[in-house]
Parts: sequence; structure tokens; C-alpha cells
Amino acid sequence: MLLKQLAQAVQQIRCISSATTAVTRLHRSVYCRLYPTVVVQPDGSTINIRYHQPRKIIKLPLDLSTLSDAERRSRLEARKPRKKVKIMEEVEDNFNAKKYMKYIKKK
Repeated sequence: MLLKQLAQAVQQIRCISSATTAVTRLHRSVYCRLYPTVVVQPDGSTINIRYHQPRKIIKLPLDLSTLSDAERRSRLEARKPRKKVKIMEEVEDNFNAKKYMKYIKKK
């Protein structure tokens, strides 16, 4: 019995050294690497956290129900796309081609 347990213990010992390699990926559902990330809260304060995805900054959404009517309207207006203003300039065209006919040589 003791010999059998000793034989099983010897079989379970692995020889791990710098010469051994693995040709496959790590089979983990959650990886250990965490990335430094800045979380911006709705009031503008920031917190440094460690996040599982490599992101630089995370901005938390603002609760519009806690704002006053004026602030809510200004925030909603800022979300809408701005209309592009087209500036139409009228250029005075007083070019007279007959004035320059004397400089053109006819063959």
C-alpha cells in the first residue's frame, strides 16, 4: 500500500525547468493582467483603478433626472449635432475681356 502511494507520488512530480515550454495558450476564463485606468465620475472627480481591458479612461454617464431644467436642456442641446453655417460670399465680377484683347496676338 505504501509502495503504491509512493509510486503515484513519483508519477505526479513534474520536472519544470527553463528548458520546458508550452505550445498552447493558458486555459483561463479570467486573466490576471489588469491595466491602470482612470474613471471619471459625473461630478468630474477621477479615480485610478485597475481594469481588465486596456482602456485609458472610462467616463461614467450623468443622471439627467437629477439636473435642473436649464442644465438638462443645455446638456441635451450639446448632444445634438451642430448645423454647419454656409457662408455665401458674393464676388463682384467686373472683368471685361475686351479690355485685354489688345494683348492677344492673332495669327
